[in-house]
Amino acid sequence: MAELGPLDAGFLAMEDSDRHVSMGIGTVSILHDPPPTPAELRAWIDRGLESHGRLRQRVRRTPLDLKAPVWEDDPNFDLEHHIRWTALPDPGGEQELRELVATELTERLDRDHPMWEVVVVEHLADERWALITKAHHTVIDGISGVTLFESFCDPIPDGRPAGTAKPSHIGPARLLSGVLRLPYTVPRVALGTVRTLAPVLLAAVTPVAETSLNGPIGRQRRYAVARTELPHVREIGAAYGVTVNDVAVAAIAAAYRGLLLRRGEHPAAGTLRIVVPVSMRKPDAKYVLDNRVSAMVPYLPIEVVDPVERLLAAHQRIARHRTRGEPEAEQSLLRLAGWLPSGLVGMVFRLASWFPQRGVSALATNIPGPRHRLRLGGRDVLEMWPCIPIAMRVRTTIAILSYGDVLTFGITGDRDTAPDIDAIASGIATEVAVLLAHARGQRPRRRMELVRDHAARKSRGSATDRSSTRSAGGSPS
Repeated sequence: MAELGPLDAGFLAMEDSDRHVSMGIGTVSILHDPPPTPAELRAWIDRGLESHGRLRQRVRRTPLDLKAPVWEDDPNFDLEHHIRWTALPDPGGEQELRELVATELTERLDRDHPMWEVVVVEHLADERWALITKAHHTVIDGISGVTLFESFCDPIPDGRPAGTAKPSHIGPARLLSGVLRLPYTVPRVALGTVRTLAPVLLAAVTPVAETSLNGPIGRQRRYAVARTELPHVREIGAAYGVTVNDVAVAAIAAAYRGLLLRRGEHPAAGTLRIVVPVSMRKPDAKYVLDNRVSAMVPYLPIEVVDPVERLLAAHQRIARHRTRGEPEAEQSLLRLAGWLPSGLVGMVFRLASWFPQRGVSALATNIPGPRHRLRLGGRDVLEMWPCIPIAMRVRTTIAILSYGDVLTFGITGDRDTAPDIDAIASGIATEVAVLLAHARGQRPRRRMELVRDHAARKSRGSATDRSSTRSAGGSPS
């Protein structure tokens, strides 16, 4: 029986400490008619069960959490327990589907059984139906959540099931060598990890200016979707020398800026600190169901008015956090936490959930989806929407999933305190259109001048900030 890692167990602790939170992650896949028969659906899921033994396992915790929880085979595993069928009310449009997804995000998964389920959604307009695949964050992260759905799909052209791979193994000699070196490597790794993570941890607990984006959350959810053309996003990135992720983050910054202005709040600098999860998953672990993520905590440039300036500011801020090695340091910290008593690790996560944090106001995660077109029982998968939870006083979260030529933003919000998340969706789509117009309207030489001018201004500003900070006796953030 394998033990849960610190992060996996931490998601259980977070859910335990807040009755308003459900830590399920979902993918909504929209397909052509006809919906499957029960026999067809069971055959698809059986494919996934063959690929992922984790789907037959439940979590068993020890008394007082003195030891880490473990995965154990469910002796009474019943596939019917993990399948549900439902239908949308008329007119069966996107609004009705989004309301159903919001309801699914409120429902906790049954811990007495393996924590996953699929929901067949019929009566979707335009001769379509949907399949919602949902699992607890303990079982999957964003990438492995997509992998879970892929494992149900038809085999890809090379004959291999869509979501499988050979597991990697660590040889006994390599394992023994690692254990013998621990007394020498752990102190050095721990020191470097703490040094790198110190500003990250400080940022996470230091309150920012109060906004309506952070605060107590209720039990119910809202869900919205924004779609952008991935070739357009790549064109913007190529024009300004930035990544697809940079463009997505800049669009999110613009959307939050617009949202705050709509609410009568001032989008000032240092107002919106956001968690940006970073995948630490290696290629040989793509098809493993677990969590392999770290994070950065940058400020979104919501104070910047000009779209191109905002894009370049987002690019530089994310690059600066990556250069510090924050994701790798956090991952090292989680590995070190694996040597601590499980009860202590769980207590840390529970305290973090109870603590009324005011340092982080949003979360945005980019999930690379399948590059090839997926089919399920010969039916084309037309769209895929990502769904992630909210927790710890963060009232909105955004998941970004690429599939084919579409980049889809799935936005989850608290129903009572974020009634206007449709404005985030429209703000994202509008900003990408604006950036695309700028990219196409500027001559290549002019674009490079903008990039150089922005870098020069940031360099001068950073030098001024450091000088001011030293004279004030502080340290730069």
